[in-house]
Amino acid sequence: MRYLSTRGDPERRRFCEILLEGLAPDGGLYLPEHYPQVDAATLSRWRGLAYADLAFEVLSLYIDDIPAADLKAICARTYTAEIFGTAEIVPLRELEDGVYLEALSNGPTLAFKDMAMQMLGNLFEYELARRGEELNILGATSGDTGSAAEYAMRGKKGVRVFMTSPDGRMSAFQQAQMFSLQDPNIHNLAINGVFDDCQDIVKAVSGDLAFKRKYRIGTVNSINWARLLAQVVYYFAGYFQATSSEDRQVSFAVPSGNFGNVCAGHVARMMGLPIRQLVVATNENDVLDEFFRTGVYRVRSAADTHETSSPSMDISKASNFERFVFDLLGRDAARTRSLFETELGRAGLFDLGRDPAFAHAAEKFGFVSSRSTHADRLATIRDTDARYATLIDTHTADGLKAAREHLVPGVPMIVLETALPIKFAGTIVEALGREPDRPARFEGIEALPKRVVKLPAEVDAIKAYIAQHCD
Repeated sequence: MRYLSTRGDPERRRFCEILLEGLAPDGGLYLPEHYPQVDAATLSRWRGLAYADLAFEVLSLYIDDIPAADLKAICARTYTAEIFGTAEIVPLRELEDGVYLEALSNGPTLAFKDMAMQMLGNLFEYELARRGEELNILGATSGDTGSAAEYAMRGKKGVRVFMTSPDGRMSAFQQAQMFSLQDPNIHNLAINGVFDDCQDIVKAVSGDLAFKRKYRIGTVNSINWARLLAQVVYYFAGYFQATSSEDRQVSFAVPSGNFGNVCAGHVARMMGLPIRQLVVATNENDVLDEFFRTGVYRVRSAADTHETSSPSMDISKASNFERFVFDLLGRDAARTRSLFETELGRAGLFDLGRDPAFAHAAEKFGFVSSRSTHADRLATIRDTDARYATLIDTHTADGLKAAREHLVPGVPMIVLETALPIKFAGTIVEALGREPDRPARFEGIEALPKRVVKLPAEVDAIKAYIAQHCD
């Protein structure tokens, strides 16, 4: 399997090359040259596999430069009941007729990001040891990516983490999870700006090839193909739990900000998993909902990025969206480059509303969308608690509202859980008048000493910090 850039870089690379690289040299995102196809016979063979074994089967289709025995061992070490709380790893439960919740938040940091980040940490450690090299990971987080990455990388040999986050824009619990870590290989950088500023810095540093190579810069954001690939697995796992035969379709409702989570569903669907709809659930930062309704992709300024009660989705520049647009346009790299480099840079938007490719997007790729408000989240949390004695977090509430708006009779709708409610306790208290349950290991976390550095939203400031702590 070889990988190409969405912006046309001519070189084709192996998996372990792009694992450590992040963005392509031309600023594009990596995708496989083709999506391996999975037929009904293969689905039947995979049905009933333990999660670690299913992960090995899916990842093996994309990774051929790690010996099979080693990859199988990495999967087995990653997906255990000890780490994820249950033997099923991602147990599915029916909430109401035709609507299911897939639990993705039982990992170390109580968010779905653990599902991929734990795998990424083990892959990094394996490949760096094999090469005898070190890696400096630069990341951006709106909440959950940061803690998931840091918990996955803490203590890992040959790895340092420099994680940027928007100062004051995460929940108190999310901040405490990150900033309380005292491991010397973990660096928290609170940026005076919004998430998109952090993301822009990561891309700018990654785009400086001389700096990137000198300091061995890699990424853990979902611009890293390996992380997105690990997320593909739980779409298959959810499908198998919701169906009893390979002639059934399912749909997925996915809370979406940076488009990485639902892009993994797009990959699964392109592989042949029988997905009817991929429901993109947004909050008030509705850049993705606007696109799927109108064909207009319009990024927002920092001033126009709303601070909401589902803060991990407070994103107005969806990095992974370029992967889908590349597929939507028939893998036309030149046009993809023009849209994301020229048109976005000049006008802050591009419009595919009249493009024939967009006219058939919903039918061909299964995407539909929905938007939620704070009032919607409160109502959904209250309703789900009252009717089903089930407490959900704010992002999952966005997903559940969207799921109900796009139900198709006879097609199971699976809502991907984002995080446990304790991570957003303030809104839960507002909705229900009580605190959500807190795992014992996180008691008093907000009061722990914090290790964080505040920096301006300037690329040079981040580069100087990295250089200072790598020399």
